[in-house]
Amino acid sequence: MTISAFAFNTVASIVSEPGAAARLGQIVAERFTGTRRVLLVTDAGFLRTGLLEPARASLAQQGFTVNVFSDVVADPPEYIVDSAVGAARAMEADLVIGFGGGSSMDVAKLVAVLANSSQTLPQIYGIGNVAGSRLPLVQVPTTAGTGSEVTNIAIVTTGETTKMGVVAPQLYADLALLDATLTLGLPPLVTAATGIDAMVHAIEAYTSKHKKNPLSDNLAREALRLLSRNLLVAVEDGANLEARQTMLLGACLAGQAFSNAPVAAVHALAYPIGGIFHVPHGLSNSLVLPHVLRFNASHAAPLYAELADIVVPGCSGSAEQRTEALIGAMQDIARRTGIQTRLQEMGIAEADLDRLAEDAMLQTRLLGNNPRELTRADARAIYAAAL
Repeated sequence: MTISAFAFNTVASIVSEPGAAARLGQIVAERFTGTRRVLLVTDAGFLRTGLLEPARASLAQQGFTVNVFSDVVADPPEYIVDSAVGAARAMEADLVIGFGGGSSMDVAKLVAVLANSSQTLPQIYGIGNVAGSRLPLVQVPTTAGTGSEVTNIAIVTTGETTKMGVVAPQLYADLALLDATLTLGLPPLVTAATGIDAMVHAIEAYTSKHKKNPLSDNLAREALRLLSRNLLVAVEDGANLEARQTMLLGACLAGQAFSNAPVAAVHALAYPIGGIFHVPHGLSNSLVLPHVLRFNASHAAPLYAELADIVVPGCSGSAEQRTEALIGAMQDIARRTGIQTRLQEMGIAEADLDRLAEDAMLQTRLLGNNPRELTRADARAIYAAAL
C-alpha cells in the first residue's frame, strides 16, 4: 500500500471533561504563565444563560482581570470583529477566550491575531495572509457542531450576502476545552442542526478530493460513529450529559478532519442559503446534504459505502446500494429530529434557484475539493431536488 505525502495540523492541546469550564482559571493559570488580562468573547444569548459565570468566577479567583465582549452575532459582520479587537486593545488583553458557537470562536481567533497587529481585517482575508504571532487563544465550544475550536479558519460577513474567510496556521488555538455542561440548555432543533453539521464535516472530509489522508480519515470515521449514535439521544434527552459530551467530542474530531481534508460541495451550496435567506449554517448543510451525496455517488460510492457501514451497521449490497443506505439514514435522522428538510419550508421558491446556483459557483475554494466536478446546471438541479 502506498501512502501519499500529507501534512496534518491541529490545536496544541484538547481537554475533554464535563465541568472543566468551572475551573478554567486554574487550567489557564497553569498553562499560560504571565498572562493577566483576559477577554472573553461570546454572544448575548449565551451570556444570558448564566453558564459563563462559573468560568468567569474561576478566572477572577486566580487573579485574572476579565472583560466580556458579548456582542457577537451569527455570521458576524466586519464591524463586530473590529469592535471586539478594539475591546481587546482597550484592556491590553494578553489572552483571548472564545465561548460559544462557531461565530464567537471565529471572532476570538481574529481578535487574537489582530489585537497586537498592524494588519487590518481585510488584509488577512484569504489563505496564509496573517503575519506574525498572536495572543494566546483558548476555545470553549457551547454547541456540538462547527468544530471551530480546532480549525484554522474564520468566516466573516463582508456584505449583505457575501462572506470572506481567513485561513492561517495562527488561527489554531493553544487549547480547546470540551465541557458538555455548557451545552445542556441547547434547544432540540439547535442540537439537531449543529449535530448534522458535524456529521457533514466528517462525510466531506472523508471524500475530499485533494487532501484526504489517513489521519483525517480515521478522525472522520470515529466522529461519524460517535455522532450517529448519540445525536438522536441528545435531541430527545437534552439533559443526557454523556450523550452531550460524546457529541462535543465527535464534533471536535470532525473539525480536526475537515481542517486538514477540506469540505466541498455540501458547504458550497449551503453558504448561499445561509447568506441570502439567513438560514442557520447547520440547517443549510442538512437541507442539501442528501442531494449532493446522490450527485456525487457516481464518483464517491466506494467511500460513501464505507461510511454507510458506520452509520447503518449491517447494511449490505453493492457500493451504490450502501450509498443509498447512507443517504436514507441521513434523511431519516433529519426527519426524526424535527428540523426542516425542504428548501420551501425556509421560504425558498423555484424563482430563487438561479440566484442560489450562481452564488454557489463562486465558492471555488470548496468546489475544488468535491469528488465530482459540479457545474452551474448541476448546482441548480441539486437545489431543485431539495426544494
